[in-house]
This record gives sequence, structure tokens and C-alpha cells, in this order.
Amino acid sequence: MSSTSPATVPSLIRRSSMTIKRISSRQTFFLKRVFPLLWFGIVVLSVVAGLAGARAGKAVPPPVFIVPLLLFVIGFVVMRKLVLDLADEVLDEGDALRVRFGSDEERIALTDIINVGYTQFVNPPRITLTLRQPGRFGREVSFCPPQSFLAPFARNKLARELIERVEAARRR
Repeated sequence: MSSTSPATVPSLIRRSSMTIKRISSRQTFFLKRVFPLLWFGIVVLSVVAGLAGARAGKAVPPPVFIVPLLLFVIGFVVMRKLVLDLADEVLDEGDALRVRFGSDEERIALTDIINVGYTQFVNPPRITLTLRQPGRFGREVSFCPPQSFLAPFARNKLARELIERVEAARRR
């Protein structure tokens, strides 16, 4: 890639005769960086408010501390399993996908993908690529595709298209 930062890469880039298109959601930054700060910040603030009440000599019921602890643990487990492992950006280069986690990138040829899985009824929805050989980011790479609010129960068009393209690349 060029020397521009990942945040300034437009969704559609023209390089020589190849078109590169972003196929991951632009919400990934919010989901991975902003939302956890908000979630854990609110949990910490509620504990601090409970401690301030206790320090002021007011009787504070135990749920004031137990509920935030449960929210912290549940939030951590859910975010670790469903959000924090998502790729920051996935670009479609035609015969390959360029996957980025932070400043690390890997180019994954479509022929190296053995399965394209789509998880629809979780938030955020995920596309998981299972690779023939583990790459820089492991044997499975997940990303959040752009979401359609108009058809939340329809199969994802991008997942269907990726499945067809991977199958076509294997046949070549």
C-alpha cells in the first residue's frame, strides 16, 4: 500500500488495472475501540458512584457493586469472543483479500480460503474465513461486513459472493 494512513484509504481505489474495494464495515473502529471504552467506562463510573455513596456514609446495597462486576465480566467475555478478534479492515483485490489488524497486513489469496462462514444473528454480524494454512493472524480470520438495516434477516450478499468466488478460484 502507499504511504497514506489506513484511515485515509478510500473505499474504492484504482491501481493500474486493478480495483481495490473495502469489504469490511466502517463501524469496526467504533466496535473495537470506542464501544469498549464506553462500556467499561460506564461500569467503572457506576462502581465509583457506589464507592462515593459508601464513603459519604450512606448505606449502599450490595447489588450496586455486584451488578457492575457482572456487567464487566459479561462485557469482557462477549467483546473478546465477538468483537476484539475482528479484522480492522479487509480490502478486496480481486484474486486476494488484504487483511489488516492495526499496522499488520496480510494478503490472502482466494485459493488459500477453504471456507467462508457467515454468522448472521449476532451483533455485529461476522464473516469468518478459514484458511488452508495458518497465516499471520491464524487459521481463521473474521471481519464485520457492511450491514444492511433494510434486510436484517436476509443472507449477506457479500458472503454469498465470496463463497462463489473462492469456489471459482479453486476450480482454476
